[in-house]
Amino acid sequence: PSKFTHLHVHSHYSLLAGLAKIDELVGEAVNLGMDSLALTDHGVLYGAVEFYKKAKKAGIKPIIGCEMYIAGDGMKNKRAGIDDKRFHLTVLARDYEGYKNLIRLVTAAHLDGFYYKPRVDKELLRAHSKGLIALSGCLSGEIPRAIQHKKMDEARNLIAAYQETFGHDNFYLELGAHPNIPEQKIVNSALQELSAKTGAKVVGTNDIHYIKSEDAEAQDILVSVQTGARFEDENRLTMRSSNLSMKPPPVMADFFRDLPEAVANTQAIADGISLEIPLGNILLPRFQVPDGKTPEAHLEELCRRGVEARYPGAAKVNSPEARAVMERLRYELSVIKA
Repeated sequence: PSKFTHLHVHSHYSLLAGLAKIDELVGEAVNLGMDSLALTDHGVLYGAVEFYKKAKKAGIKPIIGCEMYIAGDGMKNKRAGIDDKRFHLTVLARDYEGYKNLIRLVTAAHLDGFYYKPRVDKELLRAHSKGLIALSGCLSGEIPRAIQHKKMDEARNLIAAYQETFGHDNFYLELGAHPNIPEQKIVNSALQELSAKTGAKVVGTNDIHYIKSEDAEAQDILVSVQTGARFEDENRLTMRSSNLSMKPPPVMADFFRDLPEAVANTQAIADGISLEIPLGNILLPRFQVPDGKTPEAHLEELCRRGVEARYPGAAKVNSPEARAVMERLRYELSVIKA
């Protein structure tokens, strides 16, 4: 039987979208006889270390990733009705350098690009693309959206641009195993055509949001809460018909039986990933102090300058307020030194 790795996976850290907990995801991967699994939560890396440790312990190769939000018009633009539109991109760390770049991207997405969601842009992706593998994403990806709008030339240009950003062999066209979504069939077919024209390989995913198919209703309640819609509203956003469960490898292989490379490439990606995260080490920057000074003495000097800037004369004035400031400084420094 064909080996298969799920590369598009959400846990409960995809807030109000994912239902599965890390233990459940790892446990089901073991039950299904899989040897590797990815975690690609929406815009965050909250579960990365937990997943890494628990997957390793269970004998599952952990693949750390993120389903990123791409701001089409620059991540620092924040205009209502324009910049709240964003695309999805599945990004995986191939190695430790890639993992560190993933951290940089997600951090910047929150600190600089947050607008409804934590967003990055293509300029930032280009600056931090080393060690990363990208998949074109779900139906909300930039390339699938272009296909749905019948803009095939644009889709082809986008593929070329992403290949340039991540490297020709590090960008894949993501085919979704969702037969109940009409748009998915159209996108999958178009992506196969574009693969032949651009050389970008295809890869099959299932966009997991829960473990078992019977969990669909519970996950649907989460989506209803997220969107602020009444559960009985027939016109609200819902994913119930999509079966976003962790499908067994034989089921995925059967879905892609006419395109076996879509299955084989999941394992090729997994096999090519070599990520070791050093855990248990204190990672603090090395700070050079001026010659002849101890770190403690230099810290106290800087703190006293800061106190003088915020509370002029506090070190010289004998008032209750000034004494309180200096006593607090002495206390804080003693805690740091201890």
